[in-house]
Amino acid sequence: MATQIDPADKVAVLVGGKAHEEWESYEIDSDLLTPADAWRVRLGLTEDSVIPEDVVPGTACQVRVGADLVMTGRIDDVRIRLDKRSHSLEILGRDGAATLLDCSAPLMGGRKLGLEEIIAKVVRPLGLKKIRIDADKAVTRQREKINVEPGDTAWDTLVHAAEANGLWPWFEPDGTLVVGGPDYSDATNPPVAVLVLNPRKAGEVGETNVEGMERRESVAERYSTVTVLGQTHGTEEEGGKHGLKSSAVDPDLEARWPRCKIVTDYEADSVAVCRSRAQKLLADGRLKSFELRAEVQGHRINAPRMPGHGKLWTPGQRVLVFAPPMGLVGTYFLMGRTFALSRTSGTTSRLSLREDKVWILEAHPHKRKHRKGKNYSPDVTDETGGDDE
Repeated sequence: MATQIDPADKVAVLVGGKAHEEWESYEIDSDLLTPADAWRVRLGLTEDSVIPEDVVPGTACQVRVGADLVMTGRIDDVRIRLDKRSHSLEILGRDGAATLLDCSAPLMGGRKLGLEEIIAKVVRPLGLKKIRIDADKAVTRQREKINVEPGDTAWDTLVHAAEANGLWPWFEPDGTLVVGGPDYSDATNPPVAVLVLNPRKAGEVGETNVEGMERRESVAERYSTVTVLGQTHGTEEEGGKHGLKSSAVDPDLEARWPRCKIVTDYEADSVAVCRSRAQKLLADGRLKSFELRAEVQGHRINAPRMPGHGKLWTPGQRVLVFAPPMGLVGTYFLMGRTFALSRTSGTTSRLSLREDKVWILEAHPHKRKHRKGKNYSPDVTDETGGDDE
């Protein structure tokens, strides 16, 4: 028996002006920490089925849920399978970040460029025209020397420039490249819904509205103290400085289990930069140490009297959680979500939630490559063999 799907949740892939929407299964992923949102759809074929001529790798397409656009990109793979029991077609694709991930950046060695200039020189030649910078103009005027080595991807170059301004890139459903940061303001980004996992005891209020929850915690990449060692390179007028050092402390973990890490960062050329880098690395570990996974029916928020009611689940939203059995009551940040369809579960949304206000980007200019960090204002101690400036 075919799975009954709410028309508002029906997924369509638009290719060449035609909508294809009769799927046996699909997954549509979006995550702020993972570049290139991706989608996969599958349908069964009969002996008489004809695959549309425009469904070929590289073709531009859109993915919609009901009337809402959720992704703009291109088809990556087309897979046809035939065996004794079935005949199926599977189509996979990604959003606009795929081009930046796959393609090399133009060489721009030794040039000092602002964020807008870097975007113009790196992104626009690859066909990306819709760009929005969600940041104060004073921030994005910061300049850094860009050294692009042969083979560096356009995505890495863009990320380095964004991080130098304390920002991060992602793509909107309509294909717009956005360079900005998370919004934790109750005024502009209030919680969109309440996820309830009720213990079902007498006197408790609220009905369970999730299919399941999973709380994941790990200490593997979390440290009570992170110390960053840096240095400045010498010039003709002034010699370099060594012994630059600063530490960030997580008081919660320090009281329970001291775990220390020392990092040498040749980009840290002052105590202030060492301090900022230590905070970012410490918060990186905290961000990775906790994840709440929740599964709900459908793809839209069912929360009457809440601001998100009827909207699609979207990364960047904030969600209230009431789950005493999991030991969780509070506000969490929706980092990623997957829309899925299966014969057994129908349409569902898998949500990846992180601690609220932990993912905060700080300006960190790049001379060499490293990954992003987040800051949650831990306690900081400083030591130095040189000046703070």
